[in-house]
Amino acid sequence: MTVTAQRAAAPPAPAAPPRRDSRRPVWEEEPSKAGQGLKGATLVGVCLAILGPLWVVVVTSLSDQKAITEAGGLVIVPETITFRAYSELLGGGTVTRAAIVSLALTAVGTVISTVVSILCAYGLSRRGSFLHRPILMVLLVTMFFNAGLIPTYLLVTGVGLEGSYWSMILPSAISVFNILVLRSFFQTTAPELIDSARIDGAGEWRILLQIVMPLSKAVIAVVSLFYAVGYWSQWFNAMLYLNDQEMWPLQMILRQLVIKQQAPQGMSQMISSSQVPGLAVQMAVMVLALIPVVVLYPFVQKHFTKGMLTGAIKG
Repeated sequence: MTVTAQRAAAPPAPAAPPRRDSRRPVWEEEPSKAGQGLKGATLVGVCLAILGPLWVVVVTSLSDQKAITEAGGLVIVPETITFRAYSELLGGGTVTRAAIVSLALTAVGTVISTVVSILCAYGLSRRGSFLHRPILMVLLVTMFFNAGLIPTYLLVTGVGLEGSYWSMILPSAISVFNILVLRSFFQTTAPELIDSARIDGAGEWRILLQIVMPLSKAVIAVVSLFYAVGYWSQWFNAMLYLNDQEMWPLQMILRQLVIKQQAPQGMSQMISSSQVPGLAVQMAVMVLALIPVVVLYPFVQKHFTKGMLTGAIKG
């Protein structure tokens, strides 16, 4: 056998592995043990900074007057657990009524704001829509310039909304930022889907309801959460436009108790007669105000990153 035949019969040499570039960015390098420890310590510190005050608030709301007096105010280590502050708050009627008002305002306001924002964002996401660019420019201007508090107050009172629950909803019903996030997300919808739907005879309402919105559940959930938290936390409009304390939402009751150190009508006699510590009542109202947000957020959290990043970056 000749040398040429031997070379032809020999198996091919294995290919050399691709050479990796050792000059990788810093964020792609394997973290050292010290770096991992520092990250763990940072996360633990952040968790303690968030959960620590919440723990103090909950423990103080469950403490009696003796424990609060011995601790000099806020209680860190519980001694005796009592739910008297919660039972007095929920049994007196004032806080229960305020909580119902806040829940109703949040539900109605979130639905109105989300529906109007979706309609506005979808119209602005269609480039051939009527007055597309002028309306978009007007909305952008309102993000940086507004009339101010006095003109807004004169407008609300001039149209007869003072003393009405609509004064809590309509003045803050629209957020331009949320509209822009929805618009950017709607623009990422594949044009082929919309074109095929139009060929099949679908109108704009059907395209929005059956194509665009099902594909945008993440961003709609995030925007709805933003609106719901805003309505639930709202107290300034109530202070301006609602003079009847029986119409106050829960946040106004919380403001009266914590900031102004005043008990609303019907609560001062209740607290003094039952000998419930005022500080425990304040902390209990704070806990009640936090419960809806804490309960709602885990159901929306999985959509939060996807909805915000996609809606804010693309488009």
